[in-house]
Amino acid sequence: MKKTQSRSLVIDASVARAAGGDDAIHPTAMHARNFLSAVLTICHKAVMTPAVRTEWDAHQSRFARKWRSSMVARKKLLLFDINERDDIRAQVNLATISQKQKAAMLKDCHLVESAIASDNRIISLDNVARDLFKNSLDVPDVNSVLWVNPTDNAESVLVWLEKGALVRKEYKLT
Repeated sequence: MKKTQSRSLVIDASVARAAGGDDAIHPTAMHARNFLSAVLTICHKAVMTPAVRTEWDAHQSRFARKWRSSMVARKKLLLFDINERDDIRAQVNLATISQKQKAAMLKDCHLVESAIASDNRIISLDNVARDLFKNSLDVPDVNSVLWVNPTDNAESVLVWLEKGALVRKEYKLT
């Protein structure tokens, strides 16, 4: 059987905050937990930049903290130190959207920058930010990023993860 190719995933703190323990019954908590558990058991890795790590430290659930320790123990947590992308941030500031929307994009710009520096994959519950990046920018590097919400059609997302987190049109920011 062919081994699944390992991907580096930028996992937003929104997933870490939502992930509930084994007794969680809320769908969002269960889907976030199941996604993180799948990343742990499948060959994929998680990317942590200083900005991502800061958000995780402030917002992670008890389950996510234990998951993160397990990822470190298995050497599946990649520490990246990246630079801000002035070109992307300039495009955000030039976009014809409200100041509130620009602020939301700039707040999550580090996710896009981290994804571009790794395997172009963001895992986040924030559909508003995803849609803003999808509809407001036309930057080739950004257009190649996949943005996946593990609570949207959760079973399909887990299958996508198991099959190697391959490029799928519906996840692209184009």
